[in-house]
Amino acid sequence: MGVRRQGRACTGGQRRGPRLRRPVLLAVAVAASVTLAAVPCHAVDTTDPPPQAAATPPPAAAGVPAPVAAPAPVPPAAGPSPGAPDPGTPTAGTPTPGSGEATPTGTPASWPAFGAYLDYGALGVARIDELSKWLGGTELRVGHTYLPGDRWANIEGPEGFLDVWARWRRQRDDRMLVLNVPMMERNEAHVPDEEVRALLRRGAAGEFDRHFKALAERLVALKVPDTVIVLGWEMNGTTYTHRCGPDPENWKKYWKRIVSTMRAVPGQEFRFDFAPSRGRDAVPWTQCYPGDDTVDILGMDAYDQPRGLSFEEQVKEPYGLQAHVDFAKAHHKPVSYPEWGLFRNGDNPEYMRGMLDWMARHEPVYNTLTDYCPHGVWTCEKNPKAAEVYRSLLSHLPHVTPAPAPTPVPPAPTHPAGCSPLNLGDWVEYWLGGKLCVKFDWWSRSR
Repeated sequence: MGVRRQGRACTGGQRRGPRLRRPVLLAVAVAASVTLAAVPCHAVDTTDPPPQAAATPPPAAAGVPAPVAAPAPVPPAAGPSPGAPDPGTPTAGTPTPGSGEATPTGTPASWPAFGAYLDYGALGVARIDELSKWLGGTELRVGHTYLPGDRWANIEGPEGFLDVWARWRRQRDDRMLVLNVPMMERNEAHVPDEEVRALLRRGAAGEFDRHFKALAERLVALKVPDTVIVLGWEMNGTTYTHRCGPDPENWKKYWKRIVSTMRAVPGQEFRFDFAPSRGRDAVPWTQCYPGDDTVDILGMDAYDQPRGLSFEEQVKEPYGLQAHVDFAKAHHKPVSYPEWGLFRNGDNPEYMRGMLDWMARHEPVYNTLTDYCPHGVWTCEKNPKAAEVYRSLLSHLPHVTPAPAPTPVPPAPTHPAGCSPLNLGDWVEYWLGGKLCVKFDWWSRSR
């Protein structure tokens, strides 16, 4: 259920969700992304119209589709749409009168850090402020992008690609950069299981360590050492070369090698997010869990699919939302939702309301909505009812500045008032059981 960031047709079986279209960037495309980035392709769905071409698309590198123009943002509604929630309930925790449906129960101050995937390059950064304005000024504290998985050079964080994201992150201390990192090159090339098994064995043996060391050094050099790394996302599916199913044991060993390699880089403060897709998919995601020592956050990509599955069923299904938070609690890990959004059930306000309520109650480290058609609400005009729910519940939330760390208080002196301790050295003080103290008036009292 990921969002493939490579501009090509998206595949997947019944459990496959939206693929974030990770960009296939060659060197030329990487440099161009600093000033203009392509909008990711639509997931394959017979209900989706073909994307509209940009008026003057720049020339594409070999094998890279031309950029596609983004759908126009949903304009502010003059009034409630037919069948849509009343926008007159702008704060989370306020029930929709007469709806009988669950609404987010968290107070504005308790809402987790959130953002949206808006594009993988510079355009994605520029759109953060635009989406914030659409939400009445609510601040998006999470920036989310993907490294291209076409070749190792791009997985290392090519020059110019991450700079704009790092600059945005550094502007405020309470911002968070979330970076999806492929574990293999040719990550969406439909590599067969036999070859995946061989690649996982090579990774587990350390053959690819140098690429992840280079990425870690790049992030530290950009002064974003606390980046959240969503490594090998949706490993329980069939789409990616970094999938777990062909060899779970070597997949887990490979994950551990990558994490250990990146954590060994001086100055790093990375958090590693293990993020399967919701449900069983090709294999149970629990079979891929590499262990508590190399996982900091337990994420889940949770799109509205398959067709006909209610939100309540998405909660209760095997390896679903409830199983996810239960597993995280058992392993003492916080949760996250790196990818979520509409999909097979169309413009579904019940799903939107259900997910917002779920996240308000379970307080993830962060969540990022996938905001392009068919999954999104701001840049996708196909989902006006869900857009009203999202906007009405997240508009005008106050920005909560984290409390500053308390100033350390120096320890009080242990010697009595009016007494000066003698420094006799550690060895003498050890045998004496502490420092000797001489009264300030010893000279006058001795005369």
